[in-house]
Amino acid sequence: MIILKISNASEVVASKLGKFLQALTPDALDQASVEDVLLKKLIENLAAEGLKGEVAAVKGLDLQEANLVIHGNLHVRRHHEF
Repeated sequence: MIILKISNASEVVASKLGKFLQALTPDALDQASVEDVLLKKLIENLAAEGLKGEVAAVKGLDLQEANLVIHGNLHVRRHHEF
């Protein structure tokens, strides 16, 4: 299993949309948007290499140094098989 944490979603959104629009969108929306784009590209690249599997965006799970931390209700936000 691979866990990937995006830590600069707000900065990426700001660089793509501009500071003004970034200020109008909440950080949670920024995080979800970046995760969705990343999942799409990740699936495309892994499938192109002939790999099969599953990928999910999970809310309520955090990676803090070498520890996995569960916050409140763990929820699978998006799930795709490829």
